[in-house]
Amino acid sequence: MSKGLTWRISLILLFLVCSVLFLAPTFISNLPSWWSGPFLPKDKISLGLDLQGGIHLVMEVETEKAVEGQLDIIATDVEDSLNAKTLRFKKVSRLGGDRIAIVLYDKGTVSAVENLLKEKYPRLKLLAPFDEGGFINLQMEMSASEIENVKDKSVQQALETIRNRIDQFGVAEPVIQREGQRNIVIQLPGVKDPKRAIELIGKTARLEFKLVDEDVDPASATQGTLSDEDEILNERRVDPDTGAVTEIPYVLKKKTLITGDLLTDAQVRIDSQFNQPYVAIDFNSVGAKLFDQVTAANVGKRFAIVLDNKIYSAPVIRERISGGSAQISGSFTEKEASDLAIVLRAGALPAPVKIIQNVTVGPSLGQDSIRKGLIAGLVGVLLVICFMAFYYKLSGMVANMGMVLNLVFLMGALAAFGATLTLPGIAAIVLLIGMSVDANVLIFERIREELRLGKTAKAALDSGYDKAFLTIMDSHITTLITAAVLFQFGTGPVKGFAVSLSLGVIINLFTSLVGTKVVFDYFLGRVRVKKISI
Repeated sequence: MSKGLTWRISLILLFLVCSVLFLAPTFISNLPSWWSGPFLPKDKISLGLDLQGGIHLVMEVETEKAVEGQLDIIATDVEDSLNAKTLRFKKVSRLGGDRIAIVLYDKGTVSAVENLLKEKYPRLKLLAPFDEGGFINLQMEMSASEIENVKDKSVQQALETIRNRIDQFGVAEPVIQREGQRNIVIQLPGVKDPKRAIELIGKTARLEFKLVDEDVDPASATQGTLSDEDEILNERRVDPDTGAVTEIPYVLKKKTLITGDLLTDAQVRIDSQFNQPYVAIDFNSVGAKLFDQVTAANVGKRFAIVLDNKIYSAPVIRERISGGSAQISGSFTEKEASDLAIVLRAGALPAPVKIIQNVTVGPSLGQDSIRKGLIAGLVGVLLVICFMAFYYKLSGMVANMGMVLNLVFLMGALAAFGATLTLPGIAAIVLLIGMSVDANVLIFERIREELRLGKTAKAALDSGYDKAFLTIMDSHITTLITAAVLFQFGTGPVKGFAVSLSLGVIINLFTSLVGTKVVFDYFLGRVRVKKISI
């Protein structure tokens, strides 16, 4: 056996062994105990939404809220900056969805305030000051282009935040992508609890720490009687024995002292005294310093922990808290605490999202798709095998062997790369059954031509493969380019088709140009066959 033939056979056997190893977890439910080494694959081929069921969501980001939130942050920062510069002002507030108003007591501070605003917020337009009820009114306006920029960034940030939450939720091969200006498409295959997943994805998760206004009685207060600096929020408590839910109102200072943006970690812990779950949170260096300052300045006061305008707890600050750690306790289950920790770790959504489409795909539909896909593939394989054996005789059986290798290598590659198998992916595999012998048909016709010219079997074989090489390469490369375009611009199902098609095209090149020729070379060289059955 020649050195080149030995090398090619060894390469085919290596690919075959690797494919079988990667496919073992998919086809063998109970792997042996020794199958636990670090180098042995353990993951099955992932199935898409259309094969194993799950949920398909289209969510709309309320981008106007993101703009308003950005303006609120700027307004708070303006207020802090004016206080730091000891510039007197009456109030700072947001006007509608594109302006911030700064009300000053006298004209003497206008110039200094304008210089400060121009320096800190060059991207906002400063309007001319005007007198209003004896006070000087300054306004900053957000331009239309800046508003669109904030909206676009809010959708991008929402996309990344949702992806982080789903990754921590543990969904295999989710599809998360932007659609249009403000929509996000989410596909979660195999999700067993759709309601929990939707709540986890859609929670805004804006965490805020605010002081309780102890001077106002929440029992007699209403939103209309409060000052502009206060608001009423409720703490939800659930009785662990009866399950009864009660809401306790608190009057809070509107100003947010610390936000969840300063968190670095959030983990579920169990209280050793009451055996109740809570969420332990850690701040970054800036947050730790701020938390230390806030607790030091407000010892003896109640400090409310607010998530999405709901109070989780409002403990009294007993002492200064250094170190940058705190805890969120409340009457929630361990699963609720786990979900809260997930959304806090992943970060808050920049704006609320609402579901505009919610489709649940049952696993029975997926099983039916798999069954029909397998039947279609089996029928295709049998028809191709019969045709090739009838028309090309023993050479056709060699092509059939290449087709089987093609399928084994393709399924092994899908498992190795962690690709998701979808219904369009199965369609691509069925298509590749025909493509896998198409290259051999070109080669065989070339060999027939060479044999008619009176060449020997070995010379006709080599010439046939050489002359068909460029044609086969051209056709496969153009198909590969098409698959790449489908993957780049297609949606989830189309991408599944493109992945299977791309891998199949690359593998088919190997099996048709190397795999089948090895068989011919072996029999013509080793067994000394003088005639090709073609």
